[in-house]
Amino acid sequence: MRGDGDGWSESPDGTRQWGRFGAAGLLLRAPLSSGGSAVLLQHRAAWSHQGGTWALPGGARDSHESTVHAAVREAEEEAGIAAGDLRVRGSRVTAVAPSGWTYTTVVADAAAPLRTRGNIESTELAWVPEDEVDGRPLHPGFAAAWPTLRATPTHVSLAGLPDPAAVAAALPRTLDLDSGGFLWLQANGDGDGRTARIGEPETPAAAPDLTGNVLFLTLAQVLS
Repeated sequence: MRGDGDGWSESPDGTRQWGRFGAAGLLLRAPLSSGGSAVLLQHRAAWSHQGGTWALPGGARDSHESTVHAAVREAEEEAGIAAGDLRVRGSRVTAVAPSGWTYTTVVADAAAPLRTRGNIESTELAWVPEDEVDGRPLHPGFAAAWPTLRATPTHVSLAGLPDPAAVAAALPRTLDLDSGGFLWLQANGDGDGRTARIGEPETPAAAPDLTGNVLFLTLAQVLS
């Protein structure tokens, strides 16, 4: 059953965006057995808008839906991903039009790469290693947003923790640092040379330093 969100939103400059009440998509990550993460991408059918490019499962938001509900519903419709198989970690408004139309990217994790089932809007669905995503011909909107959505692989040090098993059980996962971007926290692998320690730095910083080798996170952040 089609909702009431299907249709174009028109801006004063003459451009049109799909979704009468805005649109949303799901960026779903899952751990790779070799370490790191993969992202579920949709190869858009040739007949669709910007067909032939790769993007996230997503589409128009209905008037009664939150952006999270819309993104999760679209992932189920377009990729066969069940809501119970994922955990939402955060969201970003990744596009805004003069009309007030917005596109929201909802970020979520799965415990492992899930089996997918496409519909007529997809030529292919694929779990793509995160560091290979920008090597594909991406939808222009997704390409513009990807640098702000990409997660920095980060190794969480379990040394010195009173209950390291509790932290290990929460990993791997995406951590949303709000204005500081996203981290992919893992207990195995070298984290691309970056390590997160649980505790407080000797000199508190206003925000985590993603350019440095060591980040300080609170236990609540890791276990949230």
